[in-house]
Amino acid sequence: MPLPMPPADSVFLLGESREHPMHVGGLVLLQPPDGAESHDVRAMLDAAVARNGVTPLLSQRARRSVSSLGQWSWETDTQFDIGHHIRHDALARPGGMRELSALLARLHGTLLDRNRPRWEMHLIEGLADGHYAVYTKIHHSVTDGVGAMRLLRRSLSIDADKRGMPAPWEPRIRSERPTRDTGLVDVPLAAVRAAVDVIGEATGLVPALTGTVLRALQRQGGPVSFAAPHSALNVPITGARQFAARSWPLDRLRLVAKYADATINDVVLAMCSGALRSHLTERGMLPVASLVAMVPVSLRDSRERPESIVDPNDKSGNEIGTLMCNLGTDLADAGDRLARVHRSMMEGKASLRGMSTAQIVAMSALGSAPLALDMLLGHHGPVRPPYHIVISNVPGPNAPLYWNGALLDALYPLSIPLDGQALNITCTSTEESIAFGLTGCRRAVPRLEPILEHLDHELAALEIAVGI
Repeated sequence: MPLPMPPADSVFLLGESREHPMHVGGLVLLQPPDGAESHDVRAMLDAAVARNGVTPLLSQRARRSVSSLGQWSWETDTQFDIGHHIRHDALARPGGMRELSALLARLHGTLLDRNRPRWEMHLIEGLADGHYAVYTKIHHSVTDGVGAMRLLRRSLSIDADKRGMPAPWEPRIRSERPTRDTGLVDVPLAAVRAAVDVIGEATGLVPALTGTVLRALQRQGGPVSFAAPHSALNVPITGARQFAARSWPLDRLRLVAKYADATINDVVLAMCSGALRSHLTERGMLPVASLVAMVPVSLRDSRERPESIVDPNDKSGNEIGTLMCNLGTDLADAGDRLARVHRSMMEGKASLRGMSTAQIVAMSALGSAPLALDMLLGHHGPVRPPYHIVISNVPGPNAPLYWNGALLDALYPLSIPLDGQALNITCTSTEESIAFGLTGCRRAVPRLEPILEHLDHELAALEIAVGI
């Protein structure tokens, strides 16, 4: 029996085109157990493929017909072919991160088959350091980035000696219902869902709207910004993708945050600020006014770990919102940029604390409305940017995780660029490191590797600025 698709999920099917793929992705690097090699990890994954099992969520395909009046629904694929969804790729040895990123860029830029369940998993070997790579992409109508991470984490264990564990696509031991997770990490795409969900929640929104608009007019931090100048990032995009990724020790960011009396997320944003300033300056395209970033946030004031950003396991919905952050790219000094970022985020968090859950969701959706409506209506044209870039940071596990003894050594996210949002920066953390994943339109942002170098230089500049 077909299951009707929520209208907010069907938006990602309606808004998709060849130039605008609507899937999220993730790269996992697995370090083989002691005494094993990468081909041993492949053998375990191949054994899982041979079992031919798939979790219910991943066996559903999207369909619509005359009988459903053109509305999208979910139905089980009775001819499910696991060989189509699980694919093998190999890098020319010895392969490094540059070669792996180039492969992922090509894979991430291709559309998923609309006649099948919309996900793929690529098992990639050939890395020179002996790691085994797994790249997953899944359509945003099925789940968002947070939901995809949950799917992955359910297949991992803190026990390095545990064996017989199912692969990420296989059913769990206990029953599992196919759910459509939502989260504010996938912004502005989640703004479409949020806008649909808050219809009819008008009570009490007028005071929140008034305060939000006044803050925006005064250029204070909050869910809405009117101060974003046009930049080279706010252009129409093509379907071709670029991807680049790199990790840094989390302790370096934690120490800068401690010396600056800031949060780890402030340091992440300041690193991005300096890197974007250098990148646009090299291209002669740095706006006079500062760039503005859309940032998903948790309202908890914790300096222990980077959870000023949304935690995928956070159940406190009233502590989650989205903010526009002034990145301070008009300032030449790294310390001054960090101070600007910290002040903007503090102002924004203060503005959200006085709101109810419905008000936070509504104001967060309002901040992304121009781009969300552009995607929903299929205009795919130049828009006045409400912000320049989405910068997300999803806290990962605070302990080592394993799949059948293979250590999860790194987790890099791949996101969805949009018209007017040609570059996305998403971070994930593990116990000891924080990984930056940059996904961009190949035409609008042709070279991402230099931005990684700028991120590295900016972290070093921040360490000097705070006196480390």
